[in-house]
Amino acid sequence: MSAMLQGDNEGMLMRRDEGGVAYLTLNRPAQFNSLSQAMLETLIAEVDAIAQDASVRVVVLAGEGKAFCAGHDLKEMRGNHTLEFQQALFRLCSKFMMKLVELPQPVIARVHGIATAAGCQLVSMCDLAVAADVARFAVSGINVGLFCATPSVGLSRNIGRKEAFEMLVTGDFIDAHEAQRRGLVNRVVPLEQLDEEIARLTASICAKSPVAIRMGKQMFYRQLEMGMDAAYQTAAETMACNMMTEDAGEGIDAFIAKRKPEWRGR
Repeated sequence: MSAMLQGDNEGMLMRRDEGGVAYLTLNRPAQFNSLSQAMLETLIAEVDAIAQDASVRVVVLAGEGKAFCAGHDLKEMRGNHTLEFQQALFRLCSKFMMKLVELPQPVIARVHGIATAAGCQLVSMCDLAVAADVARFAVSGINVGLFCATPSVGLSRNIGRKEAFEMLVTGDFIDAHEAQRRGLVNRVVPLEQLDEEIARLTASICAKSPVAIRMGKQMFYRQLEMGMDAAYQTAAETMACNMMTEDAGEGIDAFIAKRKPEWRGR
């Protein structure tokens, strides 16, 4: 059962926890789950809380209704037509996107419908993404005279440069299988199998050492922005520190003894 979070602007975000997985569902279906200022503030607060919750091993981000997320709330943006509001809004959105990267737990996008503009950006900034075969993706701001500059950051770090730029200057949709081919999503399944596939992926992650996942995710994003030599130095230090954890010792001992490891998370 999903619970609407208290004080979150009329339940615009729902959370359900089960088996080490926190399911966060954008709940503005009439607005296609657009990322209003209030929605972004609510998401940041919830992600901050999850970061401190050791019982949460994986986060699944979903959308209620027909769409996954259609991007920013254009009506709100036009209704607050000042440079100061626009700057604050995009800084807030960028802050949330970076929160997903900094979160110790892996984040999986559950994409059942359209993901456009900042919604496509949201998919690109999740660590993993599983899409229904009916899902579609676009960075369509250009169609209303607005280049999707902030979505381009995540998009260009997921797919090839020319493919990303073509999407940005045409606003054209790509389907789920094409999104998978380009590297925007990991897996594509029929809509009726989406939750089953998500469950398989979360179970696989939850079966692994939480300290190894936490250290590995942090290192993975740090090294991406480095030169190769610095990246190897960072990776080597991470592996050495990881090897000194109790979980690594338990995992190796269990492997040698041919038994299932019992993770302690440290």
